Amino acid sequence: MPEKSSISNVATNTPDARTRRGRVSPAAFWVAWTVALGAKFLLAVHLAPFGDEAWYWQESRHLDWGYSDLPPATAWLIALGEAVCGHGTLGMRVPFVLLGALLPLLLVRLGNRCFGAPVGWQAGLLALAFPLTATLGLFALPDVPLTVASLLALDAFESAARRDRMRDWVLLGLALAAAWLSHYRAAMLFAAGLAFLLVTARGRALWRRPGVWLALGIGLFGLLPTLIFNAAHDWVAFRFQLLERNPWQFHADALVQPLEQALVCTPVFYALLLWAAWRCVRRARAPYDLFACAALVPIVAYFVLGCFADDTRFRVHWPLPGYLPLLLVLPTLWPDAPGRPARVLRATALGLLLLGCAGVFAYFGAAAVPGGALALARVKAFPEHLVGWREAGERSAQLLDARPGVLLVADNFMLAAELEFAFGAQQPVYVLDHPINAKHGRAPQLALWRRDEAALAARGPSPVLLVVEPTSRRERERAAWLQTVCTRIANLTPADALDLYGRRKRLRWFDGESGVASTETATPACVVARSDAE
Repeated sequence: MPEKSSISNVATNTPDARTRRGRVSPAAFWVAWTVALGAKFLLAVHLAPFGDEAWYWQESRHLDWGYSDLPPATAWLIALGEAVCGHGTLGMRVPFVLLGALLPLLLVRLGNRCFGAPVGWQAGLLALAFPLTATLGLFALPDVPLTVASLLALDAFESAARRDRMRDWVLLGLALAAAWLSHYRAAMLFAAGLAFLLVTARGRALWRRPGVWLALGIGLFGLLPTLIFNAAHDWVAFRFQLLERNPWQFHADALVQPLEQALVCTPVFYALLLWAAWRCVRRARAPYDLFACAALVPIVAYFVLGCFADDTRFRVHWPLPGYLPLLLVLPTLWPDAPGRPARVLRATALGLLLLGCAGVFAYFGAAAVPGGALALARVKAFPEHLVGWREAGERSAQLLDARPGVLLVADNFMLAAELEFAFGAQQPVYVLDHPINAKHGRAPQLALWRRDEAALAARGPSPVLLVVEPTSRRERERAAWLQTVCTRIANLTPADALDLYGRRKRLRWFDGESGVASTETATPACVVARSDAE
């Protein structure tokens, strides 16, 4: 039978809990939480949409059971935010800011329940300083609901494994369903839970409990919208996530993943997190056994998968759900390392953690203010995906005003999404078949929306205003793409050009005709290729 002892006994009748009493004031947490929330709201208002954010916003304008790249939760949340707060960066991000603010509160609740105060308050403060969790919710991205759902699932599973209450099993199932609605990486939560049920004595005893099967059943219901979408569209999202985006061949460059994690977590604190994971394994009792599985399965699995899977996209955030239980456990382990050297190490780790967090907020703050992006470009830290959309939208609006009835066309999906965001969805934007559309799994979705190159050609002969962003491609890939643009839109003539932030962001406008056979060939003489070289 699962352990039936009361929470108060588990939390307070231990030497560790007595040692930690009174070290952290709840007031300190609430002050830090309020300051962090205010900073995130301020940045949410002023930061330009991240490229993927603009795309998710575009998905929110076409609500569906799913999309070619993701399950539906991100688009649904954006639609909810704009329904309440109106169109804009705040409306798009407000549900995510609030979910990000909820995460430290959940850690406080779970920590105080499992280990007693002030462990929960300490864990909450660590989450507010840990760069990956401190900035969570700043952008409208699927990792926000996924991370919150993973912590809700951990909270419910800990309570269900100890008390075997049906209410906790239902909450676990609902959290797992929410994770499936957020991202395909929800599968890792099931893998971590399965490891606990197979490897630990407490977990194996739970197989006979009907609550386990109820939670699994409810959790799998979260897959239903994604299955409906995929079944209706030739399993396009599953094929992209499982096959097209992954080489499934070993690539040694991924062995640097621990170094990447050490940098993003700050090096000394990352070492402490790994130490906490090892100590969880050594203690092997409730709740450390569950926390060990919840931490190590995603951390180790993402490292192994990273050596064979997608190596071209940003991935340092993947193990974040695995760090959450370690933030809870770490304060309980301070008494295990007494003495001055341990205190110095701990102070160094926390100091670097605060500096890292402050550095991340300073970076985003610089990207949000006039002149800040240019200053970052000078130190080779240019926020290329966070700038330029306002200028692109304003210049496009001016050119369209002088060309009534002209179709607006962008050369890639991110630029198209940013332009449509700038126009508040009042101006449809077509997209050429750019290589990054397929690379990010967005080409099938553009075809479903009838916004791709084929849909543009199907309209017949039409005047167009083409916007090209040469800097959306790496230098070595740029020329090959630009030389093909003249074969896609006929009779291209330069209309305008804009160089921003020391030419780190370049935009080119061209008049042309769609639905007409182009006589141009893919050569360096293409007017688009020349415009970027000038």
